[in-house]
Amino acid sequence: MGQTLLLLLEYDGTRYAGWQRQPQALTVQEVLEHALRELAGERLHAVAAGRTDAGVHARGQVVHVRLPHPWRIPQERTPKALNSLLPEDVRVIRAQLTDQPIHARYSARARWYSYTLSRRPSVFERFFCWYVPYPFEPELLEAAATIWLGEHDFTTFSRHHPETRSYVCRVYHAQWEQLDEHRWRFHICANRFVYGMVRALVGAMLQVARRRRTLQELLEALQARDRRRAAPLAPPHGLVLERVEYPPELHVQLWQ
Repeated sequence: MGQTLLLLLEYDGTRYAGWQRQPQALTVQEVLEHALRELAGERLHAVAAGRTDAGVHARGQVVHVRLPHPWRIPQERTPKALNSLLPEDVRVIRAQLTDQPIHARYSARARWYSYTLSRRPSVFERFFCWYVPYPFEPELLEAAATIWLGEHDFTTFSRHHPETRSYVCRVYHAQWEQLDEHRWRFHICANRFVYGMVRALVGAMLQVARRRRTLQELLEALQARDRRRAAPLAPPHGLVLERVEYPPELHVQLWQ
């Protein structure tokens, strides 16, 4: 087996129809693979750790690329070379060449996401923060977040996807942080996430914080595994893929 090129990526997902290639829609995978082809002189396939939806952003997306031929550019110069071919809203932060058969998605042991909401509209944050125009109780947001901890079937708080065989995820961390007088950020880490999960959780927690449902009703909805008991999804633009973690024996050094 040849080498694998690992890339640490950040992007503003506002104008993209998500990560994964789609017919007649611009995606992050498409623009990255175009840059790789320009640089390598051959078509290469990029696989991401998280297949982010339309409008979702990434600060720590990890991508692997299998290389059929030796990579001619030193890994420390690869980000600059790729960035010269990428649009300004997609950046390669770091690159690593490895002989390990790492799979960006299947080798990952944990992923971190954040979701930001605000009580005050902002011109500068309108693409990265959900403006919530009605009052809510932050203390109830925090109380609701504890319900997700541990291993659960998140069918209720997900969207159907034909490739998803299991909706069981183990959540290691779920907590709200108050950034300032107007803004709150939800941090969540799990071994895996199912389609639409974080946005569904945020939408449900906000219902609790607005006293539209109780904590007990939220727990019962989770246990019911019934999408009819979900809340409306939070919009995509507040969501960011922050980081992907790998077992230490794989020696992924993208954050060093």
